[in-house]
Amino acid sequence: MIDITLIVLCAGNSSRLGLQTKKQWLRCGDEPLWLNVTKRLSSFANFDKIIVAGHQNEINYMKNFSDNFIFVSGGSTRQESMKNTLQKVTSKYVMITDVARSCVPKEIINDLLLHKEKANCIVPCLSTSDTVVYKDETINRDEVKLIQTPQLSHTDILKKALISSADDFTDDSSAIKKIGGNIYYIQGDLKSKKLTFEDDIKEIKCLQKPNQDCFIGTGFDIHPFEAGKQMVLGGVQIDVPYGFKAHSDGDVLIHSLIDALLGAVGAGDIGEFFPDTDDKFKNIDSKILLKEIITFILNVGFEIVNIDLTIIAQKPKINQYKNDIKKTLSKLLNIQQYKINIKATTAEKLGFIGRNEGVAVQSSATLKYYDWSNTK
Repeated sequence: MIDITLIVLCAGNSSRLGLQTKKQWLRCGDEPLWLNVTKRLSSFANFDKIIVAGHQNEINYMKNFSDNFIFVSGGSTRQESMKNTLQKVTSKYVMITDVARSCVPKEIINDLLLHKEKANCIVPCLSTSDTVVYKDETINRDEVKLIQTPQLSHTDILKKALISSADDFTDDSSAIKKIGGNIYYIQGDLKSKKLTFEDDIKEIKCLQKPNQDCFIGTGFDIHPFEAGKQMVLGGVQIDVPYGFKAHSDGDVLIHSLIDALLGAVGAGDIGEFFPDTDDKFKNIDSKILLKEIITFILNVGFEIVNIDLTIIAQKPKINQYKNDIKKTLSKLLNIQQYKINIKATTAEKLGFIGRNEGVAVQSSATLKYYDWSNTK
């Protein structure tokens, strides 16, 4: 071990990227970008620990991808994520980088390690050959530095710097400099370009296109009837004097569909996202739950290909509602109606359903990786 902890920050919302998927979840082959970057950097040195800061809504899903990293829920800003991750750091030094620096070459890591004793923070930077104007005044471009990450800091000094100031720092060196710490600059690399805007993808050469695999998930849900409650199926109100007994509105179709979608991305089941022990989901409109799941699926790098639904009900009769359900789901899922298939069948008067006691729905969903390479 080299008494250095590596931290990879990837808890942001990627709002400036302008794509439907967050940058940290863009697939490189089969790997999300955060995993690709973390594995690559961690192979360059024998780090004491490797910590990944993820979005609080995605951290449990991230844990499916590796047992070799420590996962920490990040904050709403880079600085909050740094504070959260530094709580797990016990090494003398800490190297912090952003997942947006997707192609940092090994030479940068080696140079940071080589100079770790030179200052409180070691920082890669680039000079500029362009004329620089600041507040309408031309300044000496030789004194301008374009700061990059990773940056290597003394852990205790960085912790002190973040605690000592309420300022919102955009990098580690700014915080350390604020408390009088010293900085040592090394030569950066153009290959360490930051992925911030959609056009940046064209200039980042180490990214492999996502593979073309399809992923299929299945879902099943069943609910008994409850007299005097409004029935909602597939987001559509059904004109009968009974509904579904459930913690939420009981929309058995949407619940089944949610499980199929989560199954396709390997993200567990509906109960893990919306437990029936939580009062905030009491009588909730299941369309709201589906919207949250769709947002999650898009964020983590998938898009929906098609869905297939089978409604099993002795009563009520479903055929007259099929088109309305298709229209509702099409808007929610943002896919064309012809990619949604709905089948309705009875239980031939057998069992729970056949005795007119409830309805079951079986669903399947096909997903694929979002192809960010089409933006090039």
